[in-house]
Amino acid sequence: MNIQHKIILNEAKDYFFIAFGLFLYTIAFTVFLMPYQIVAGGVTGLSAIIYYATGFHLENTYIIINGILLLVALKILGVRFLMKTIFAIFTLYFMLKFAQEIIPKQENGLPFKLMGEGQDFMSMIIGCVITGIALATVFMNNGSTGGTDIIAASVNKFHPNVTLGNVLIAADFCIIGSCMFYPQFGTLLERAHKVMFGFCVMAMENYTLDYVMNARRQSVQFLIFTRKWQEIANAIGTQMNHGVTILDGHGWYTGQEMKVLCILAKKNESVNIFRLIKMIDPQAFVSQSAVIGVYGEGFDEMRVKIKNEKTKE
Repeated sequence: MNIQHKIILNEAKDYFFIAFGLFLYTIAFTVFLMPYQIVAGGVTGLSAIIYYATGFHLENTYIIINGILLLVALKILGVRFLMKTIFAIFTLYFMLKFAQEIIPKQENGLPFKLMGEGQDFMSMIIGCVITGIALATVFMNNGSTGGTDIIAASVNKFHPNVTLGNVLIAADFCIIGSCMFYPQFGTLLERAHKVMFGFCVMAMENYTLDYVMNARRQSVQFLIFTRKWQEIANAIGTQMNHGVTILDGHGWYTGQEMKVLCILAKKNESVNIFRLIKMIDPQAFVSQSAVIGVYGEGFDEMRVKIKNEKTKE
Protein backbone atom coordinates (compact mmCIF):
# COMPACT_ATOMS: atom_id res chain seq x y z
CA MET A 1 0.00 0.00 0.00
CA ASN A 2 1.54 3.33 -1.06
CA ILE A 3 1.56 6.52 0.98
CA GLN A 4 -1.39 8.04 -0.90
CA HIS A 5 -3.60 5.03 -0.17
CA LYS A 6 -2.62 5.13 3.53
CA ILE A 7 -3.56 8.80 3.73
CA ILE A 8 -6.96 8.12 2.12
CA LEU A 9 -7.56 5.14 4.42
CA ASN A 10 -6.67 7.16 7.52
CA GLU A 11 -8.96 9.99 6.43
CA ALA A 12 -11.82 7.55 5.80
CA LYS A 13 -11.23 6.01 9.25
CA ASP A 14 -11.34 9.46 10.84
CA TYR A 15 -14.66 10.33 9.20
CA PHE A 16 -16.16 6.96 10.15
CA PHE A 17 -15.26 7.29 13.84
CA ILE A 18 -16.33 10.95 13.90
CA ALA A 19 -19.73 9.87 12.61
CA PHE A 20 -19.85 7.03 15.17
CA GLY A 21 -18.98 9.45 17.99
CA LEU A 22 -21.73 11.83 16.85
CA PHE A 23 -24.18 8.92 16.76
CA LEU A 24 -23.37 8.13 20.41
CA TYR A 25 -23.72 11.82 21.28
CA THR A 26 -27.13 12.01 19.60
CA ILE A 27 -28.43 8.96 21.48
CA ALA A 28 -27.15 10.24 24.83
CA PHE A 29 -28.50 13.76 24.33
CA THR A 30 -31.95 12.87 23.02
CA VAL A 31 -32.58 9.81 25.25
CA PHE A 32 -31.01 10.82 28.57
CA LEU A 33 -30.67 14.63 28.73
CA MET A 34 -33.50 16.15 26.70
CA PRO A 35 -36.43 14.26 28.31
CA TYR A 36 -35.53 15.72 31.72
CA GLN A 37 -34.73 19.18 30.33
CA ILE A 38 -31.14 18.87 31.57
CA VAL A 39 -29.02 21.72 30.23
CA ALA A 40 -25.45 21.39 28.98
CA GLY A 41 -22.69 23.52 27.54
CA GLY A 42 -21.73 24.16 23.93
CA VAL A 43 -23.94 25.19 21.06
CA THR A 44 -25.97 21.98 21.46
CA GLY A 45 -26.67 22.93 25.07
CA LEU A 46 -27.60 26.49 24.08
CA SER A 47 -29.92 25.13 21.37
CA ALA A 48 -31.55 22.85 23.95
CA ILE A 49 -32.09 25.76 26.37
CA ILE A 50 -33.80 27.77 23.62
CA TYR A 51 -35.90 24.70 22.74
CA TYR A 52 -36.99 24.14 26.35
CA ALA A 53 -37.90 27.83 26.71
CA THR A 54 -39.52 28.56 23.33
CA GLY A 55 -40.19 25.24 21.57
CA PHE A 56 -38.02 26.26 18.59
CA HIS A 57 -36.52 23.06 17.19
CA LEU A 58 -33.13 22.25 18.67
CA GLU A 59 -31.49 21.15 15.43
CA ASN A 60 -32.52 24.38 13.65
CA THR A 61 -30.96 26.58 16.33
CA TYR A 62 -27.85 24.37 16.24
CA ILE A 63 -27.34 24.73 12.47
CA ILE A 64 -28.08 28.49 12.47
CA ILE A 65 -25.56 29.30 15.23
CA ASN A 66 -22.90 27.01 13.76
CA GLY A 67 -23.50 28.45 10.28
CA ILE A 68 -22.79 31.96 11.57
CA LEU A 69 -19.69 30.78 13.46
CA LEU A 70 -18.41 28.94 10.38
CA LEU A 71 -18.74 32.01 8.17
CA VAL A 72 -16.72 34.03 10.67
CA ALA A 73 -14.12 31.28 11.20
CA LEU A 74 -13.55 30.46 7.52
CA LYS A 75 -11.50 33.62 7.07
CA ILE A 76 -9.62 33.06 10.33
CA LEU A 77 -8.94 29.33 10.27
CA GLY A 78 -9.30 28.39 6.60
CA VAL A 79 -11.43 25.80 4.78
CA ARG A 80 -8.93 22.94 5.14
CA PHE A 81 -8.83 23.24 8.93
CA LEU A 82 -12.64 23.27 9.14
CA MET A 83 -13.48 20.43 6.74
CA LYS A 84 -14.07 17.82 9.44
CA THR A 85 -15.86 20.39 11.58
CA ILE A 86 -18.26 21.16 8.73
CA PHE A 87 -18.83 17.43 8.24
CA ALA A 88 -19.50 16.98 11.97
CA ILE A 89 -21.92 19.93 12.17
CA PHE A 90 -24.13 18.73 9.31
CA THR A 91 -23.93 15.08 10.43
CA LEU A 92 -25.03 15.97 13.97
CA TYR A 93 -27.79 18.21 12.60
CA PHE A 94 -29.36 15.39 10.60
CA MET A 95 -28.85 12.86 13.41
CA LEU A 96 -30.56 15.12 15.96
CA LYS A 97 -33.41 15.78 13.54
CA PHE A 98 -33.90 12.09 12.74
CA ALA A 99 -33.61 10.98 16.39
CA GLN A 100 -36.33 13.38 17.52
CA GLU A 101 -38.65 12.12 14.79
CA ILE A 102 -38.36 8.42 15.67
CA ILE A 103 -38.22 8.60 19.48
CA PRO A 104 -41.65 8.42 21.18
CA LYS A 105 -42.80 11.72 22.68
CA GLN A 106 -44.27 12.85 25.98
CA GLU A 107 -47.31 15.12 26.14
CA ASN A 108 -45.05 18.18 26.30
CA GLY A 109 -43.33 17.18 23.02
CA LEU A 110 -40.04 16.08 24.61
CA PRO A 111 -38.65 12.54 24.09
CA PHE A 112 -40.02 9.94 26.51
CA LYS A 113 -38.28 9.39 29.84
CA LEU A 114 -36.44 6.11 29.47
CA MET A 115 -35.37 6.08 33.14
CA GLY A 116 -38.85 6.96 34.40
CA GLU A 117 -40.15 9.86 36.48
CA GLY A 118 -37.89 11.42 39.09
CA GLN A 119 -34.69 9.87 37.71
CA ASP A 120 -33.12 13.15 36.60
CA PHE A 121 -29.81 12.60 38.38
CA MET A 122 -29.33 9.00 37.20
CA SER A 123 -30.23 9.97 33.65
CA MET A 124 -27.74 12.85 33.85
CA ILE A 125 -24.92 10.52 34.95
CA ILE A 126 -25.58 8.02 32.14
CA GLY A 127 -25.99 10.77 29.56
CA CYS A 128 -22.78 12.56 30.60
CA VAL A 129 -20.71 9.37 30.52
CA ILE A 130 -21.92 8.56 26.99
CA THR A 131 -21.53 12.13 25.69
CA GLY A 132 -18.02 12.27 27.18
CA ILE A 133 -17.07 9.03 25.43
CA ALA A 134 -18.68 10.32 22.22
CA LEU A 135 -16.77 13.61 22.27
CA ALA A 136 -13.51 11.78 23.06
CA THR A 137 -14.12 9.55 20.02
CA VAL A 138 -14.60 12.62 17.83
CA PHE A 139 -11.55 14.45 19.18
CA MET A 140 -9.24 11.40 19.03
CA ASN A 141 -10.01 11.13 15.32
CA ASN A 142 -9.08 14.75 14.59
CA GLY A 143 -12.67 15.95 14.57
CA SER A 144 -14.66 18.69 16.24
CA THR A 145 -18.34 19.29 16.92
CA GLY A 146 -18.06 22.95 15.98
CA GLY A 147 -19.77 25.60 18.07
CA THR A 148 -17.66 26.79 20.98
CA ASP A 149 -14.71 24.76 19.60
CA ILE A 150 -14.62 27.19 16.66
CA ILE A 151 -14.67 30.18 19.03
CA ALA A 152 -11.87 28.66 21.13
CA ALA A 153 -9.69 27.89 18.09
CA SER A 154 -10.20 31.41 16.72
CA VAL A 155 -9.35 33.08 20.03
CA ASN A 156 -6.30 30.83 20.50
CA LYS A 157 -4.96 31.77 17.06
CA PHE A 158 -4.75 35.47 17.94
CA HIS A 159 -4.03 34.98 21.66
CA PRO A 160 -1.84 31.85 22.08
CA ASN A 161 -1.57 32.44 25.83
CA VAL A 162 -5.33 31.90 26.19
CA THR A 163 -5.78 28.13 26.21
CA LEU A 164 -8.60 26.33 24.41
CA GLY A 165 -9.79 24.87 27.71
CA ASN A 166 -10.20 28.29 29.33
CA VAL A 167 -12.27 29.60 26.43
CA LEU A 168 -14.50 26.50 26.40
CA ILE A 169 -15.08 26.65 30.17
CA ALA A 170 -15.93 30.37 30.01
CA ALA A 171 -18.37 29.79 27.12
CA ASP A 172 -20.05 26.86 28.89
CA PHE A 173 -20.45 28.87 32.09
CA CYS A 174 -22.17 31.66 30.14
CA ILE A 175 -24.44 29.24 28.27
CA ILE A 176 -25.51 27.27 31.34
CA GLY A 177 -25.85 30.44 33.44
CA SER A 178 -28.23 31.92 30.83
CA CYS A 179 -30.95 29.62 32.23
CA MET A 180 -31.39 32.15 35.03
CA PHE A 181 -32.80 34.65 32.53
CA TYR A 182 -35.61 32.41 31.18
CA PRO A 183 -38.83 32.81 33.24
CA GLN A 184 -40.23 29.82 31.31
CA PHE A 185 -38.07 27.56 33.50
CA GLY A 186 -40.12 28.48 36.57
CA THR A 187 -39.22 30.21 39.79
CA LEU A 188 -35.77 31.54 40.63
CA LEU A 189 -35.11 28.43 42.71
CA GLU A 190 -36.10 26.11 39.84
CA ARG A 191 -33.87 28.01 37.46
CA ALA A 192 -30.98 27.79 39.93
CA HIS A 193 -31.64 24.04 40.11
CA LYS A 194 -31.24 23.76 36.32
CA VAL A 195 -28.03 25.78 36.42
CA MET A 196 -26.53 23.53 39.11
CA PHE A 197 -27.49 20.45 37.10
CA GLY A 198 -25.84 22.06 34.08
CA PHE A 199 -22.58 22.61 35.97
CA CYS A 200 -22.68 18.95 37.07
CA VAL A 201 -23.13 17.96 33.41
CA MET A 202 -20.15 20.09 32.40
CA ALA A 203 -17.92 18.62 35.13
CA MET A 204 -18.86 14.98 34.52
CA GLU A 205 -18.70 15.27 30.75
CA ASN A 206 -15.26 16.88 30.83
CA TYR A 207 -13.99 14.33 33.37
CA THR A 208 -15.15 11.42 31.18
CA LEU A 209 -13.70 13.10 28.09
CA ASP A 210 -10.29 13.59 29.75
CA TYR A 211 -10.28 10.08 31.22
CA VAL A 212 -10.99 8.39 27.86
CA MET A 213 -8.47 10.50 25.95
CA ASN A 214 -5.72 10.18 28.57
CA ALA A 215 -6.28 6.44 29.10
CA ARG A 216 -5.26 5.84 25.51
CA ARG A 217 -2.13 7.93 25.91
CA GLN A 218 -1.04 6.77 29.38
CA SER A 219 2.60 5.79 29.58
CA VAL A 220 4.63 3.82 32.10
CA GLN A 221 8.31 3.51 32.99
CA PHE A 222 10.03 0.20 33.66
CA LEU A 223 13.26 -0.22 35.60
CA ILE A 224 14.45 -3.83 35.21
CA PHE A 225 17.22 -5.22 37.39
CA THR A 226 18.42 -8.53 35.94
CA ARG A 227 21.54 -10.54 35.19
CA LYS A 228 20.10 -11.44 31.80
CA TRP A 229 19.84 -7.84 30.71
CA GLN A 230 21.23 -8.51 27.23
CA GLU A 231 18.62 -11.18 26.42
CA ILE A 232 15.75 -9.06 27.76
CA ALA A 233 16.91 -5.92 25.95
CA ASN A 234 17.30 -7.91 22.73
CA ALA A 235 13.83 -9.47 23.07
CA ILE A 236 12.10 -6.15 23.75
CA GLY A 237 14.01 -4.45 20.95
CA THR A 238 13.36 -7.12 18.32
CA GLN A 239 9.98 -8.61 19.26
CA MET A 240 8.30 -5.36 20.32
CA ASN A 241 10.34 -2.99 18.17
CA HIS A 242 10.88 -0.90 21.29
CA GLY A 243 13.80 1.24 22.44
CA VAL A 244 15.70 0.28 25.59
CA THR A 245 18.12 2.41 27.62
CA ILE A 246 20.85 0.62 29.59
CA LEU A 247 21.97 2.26 32.81
CA ASP A 248 24.92 1.41 35.06
CA GLY A 249 23.83 0.34 38.55
CA HIS A 250 25.77 -0.31 41.73
CA GLY A 251 24.23 -2.24 44.63
CA TRP A 252 24.91 -0.54 47.96
CA TYR A 253 24.43 -3.67 50.09
CA THR A 254 26.07 -6.23 47.77
CA GLY A 255 28.61 -3.86 46.27
CA GLN A 256 28.05 -5.51 42.88
CA GLU A 257 27.85 -3.76 39.54
CA MET A 258 24.64 -4.40 37.58
CA LYS A 259 23.04 -3.19 34.39
CA VAL A 260 19.58 -1.64 34.71
CA LEU A 261 17.17 -1.52 31.76
CA CYS A 262 15.03 1.61 31.51
CA ILE A 263 11.99 1.43 29.22
CA LEU A 264 9.28 3.99 28.49
CA ALA A 265 6.20 2.36 26.99
CA LYS A 266 2.47 2.77 26.50
CA LYS A 267 0.42 1.35 29.34
CA ASN A 268 -1.26 -1.18 27.04
CA GLU A 269 2.19 -2.64 26.24
CA SER A 270 2.85 -3.53 29.90
CA VAL A 271 1.50 -7.09 29.75
CA ASN A 272 3.70 -8.01 26.78
CA ILE A 273 6.78 -6.54 28.46
CA PHE A 274 6.11 -8.46 31.69
CA ARG A 275 5.57 -11.65 29.67
CA LEU A 276 8.94 -11.30 27.93
CA ILE A 277 10.73 -10.57 31.21
CA LYS A 278 9.20 -13.57 32.95
CA MET A 279 10.02 -15.91 30.05
CA ILE A 280 13.70 -14.91 30.11
CA ASP A 281 14.35 -14.24 33.80
CA PRO A 282 11.57 -15.05 36.31
CA GLN A 283 13.84 -13.79 39.11
CA ALA A 284 14.21 -10.30 37.63
CA PHE A 285 13.42 -7.33 39.88
CA VAL A 286 11.03 -4.99 38.04
CA SER A 287 9.74 -1.55 38.99
CA GLN A 288 6.81 -0.13 37.04
CA SER A 289 5.64 3.44 37.57
CA ALA A 290 3.16 5.75 35.85
CA VAL A 291 4.57 8.86 34.21
CA ILE A 292 2.72 12.11 33.66
CA GLY A 293 3.77 12.47 30.04
CA VAL A 294 6.26 11.16 27.49
CA TYR A 295 7.06 13.31 24.48
CA GLY A 296 9.11 12.54 21.42
CA GLU A 297 9.35 9.90 18.72
CA GLY A 298 6.75 7.17 19.18
CA PHE A 299 4.91 9.10 21.92
CA ASP A 300 3.10 12.44 22.17
CA GLU A 301 4.11 15.58 20.36
CA MET A 302 5.29 18.56 22.39
CA ARG A 303 2.40 20.95 21.75
CA VAL A 304 3.93 24.24 22.81
CA LYS A 305 4.41 27.44 20.90
CA ILE A 306 7.91 28.87 20.57
CA LYS A 307 8.12 32.64 20.54
CA ASN A 308 10.09 34.04 17.62
CA GLU A 309 12.63 36.41 19.07
CA LYS A 310 14.38 38.78 16.73
CA THR A 311 18.13 38.52 17.10
CA LYS A 312 19.83 41.77 17.95
CA GLU A 313 22.73 42.63 15.73
